[in-house]
Amino acid sequence: MNDTNILPAADSTAGDPAVPVISLEGVGVEFSRKRRDLSLRSMLFRRDKGPDGDSFWGLKDISFEVRQGEAVGVVGRNGQGKSTLLKVVAGVLLPDAGRVSVTGGVAPLIEITGGFAPDLTGRENIHLAAGLHGMPKETIAAKFDEIVDFAEMEKFLDTPFRHFSSGMKVRLAFSVISQLDEPIILVDEVLAVGDKAFRTKCYTRIEELLAARRTLFLVSHKDNDLRRFCTRGLYLRQGQLVEDAPIREVLAAYEKES
Repeated sequence: MNDTNILPAADSTAGDPAVPVISLEGVGVEFSRKRRDLSLRSMLFRRDKGPDGDSFWGLKDISFEVRQGEAVGVVGRNGQGKSTLLKVVAGVLLPDAGRVSVTGGVAPLIEITGGFAPDLTGRENIHLAAGLHGMPKETIAAKFDEIVDFAEMEKFLDTPFRHFSSGMKVRLAFSVISQLDEPIILVDEVLAVGDKAFRTKCYTRIEELLAARRTLFLVSHKDNDLRRFCTRGLYLRQGQLVEDAPIREVLAAYEKES
């Protein structure tokens, strides 16, 4: 029997810094090496495991807590479970073992252009993506100009999204997601894309969110970004958490083994 439990948010504790906003206990995610069922049902209920010997643990026995206002960087080589961990915290991937508790909403800057429809215009996609993430229509209307100004996309608002360059898509997506009033922000390599000027705007926006006591979970291969934003680090190796310490100590351990 699967002992996984996804615990609902407890709004009564959302503002208490003594209570963890993210808590994982013995979390594991199992994948098949060969057979992959990409149906929505499979992704939600984790039915894509192969026969014995044909599966592996993308995450195994992961346990940690994050408190309100913490800025946590996740490091490790490619394929070690970093993005999988963020998807579990975001609630878009259900674990096969363990317990996950997330208090409050999540703004996921992961697979950032997901939820954008290629045949809709930039204007229509702002309303669509913000609405899918739970932003009320009145709030979308109030923040619309700010989203457009941040993305510098005014000239292309009525252009179909499929005609946007990859950089333009990321600009618009980041602008929408970073306007969500959620207490937890998950960022997966988003700061590595876009031109230098836009990255600078993204850095400033992240700093504003941290100043507002948002909780940050950042996956990046850029040491400078991790040192700039994070005070704590999690080091994943082969799907297991091998170090949980101040970010400089975690980066030193990671660089030593790389």
